[in-house]
Amino acid sequence: MGTAGWVGVWLLVASIVLVIAEGVLVAVWGTAVARRTRALAELMEAEQGLIEADIKRLRSALDETRRLWKPYRRVLRWLRHPIAIALFQSYRRRAAR
Repeated sequence: MGTAGWVGVWLLVASIVLVIAEGVLVAVWGTAVARRTRALAELMEAEQGLIEADIKRLRSALDETRRLWKPYRRVLRWLRHPIAIALFQSYRRRAAR
């Protein structure tokens, strides 16, 4: 085996060492990414629980608002009628003169 043969053997050994080093590096990075992903998933679950609690509280407040405005529903409907609006605008124009 000549010099060229030994160079090929050393290149083969160097490439195997580099492939093993890259494999170790990928394994280390992969575990770090997996750890961060798990932490992020736990954080998202906690935040989602808070959001759901806020939504539940908002819905209960909305239901309470609807319940409180229920007696005034008919009056509000009358006040929003186009004829009632025109009447109020007419009164406002008369008062402005």
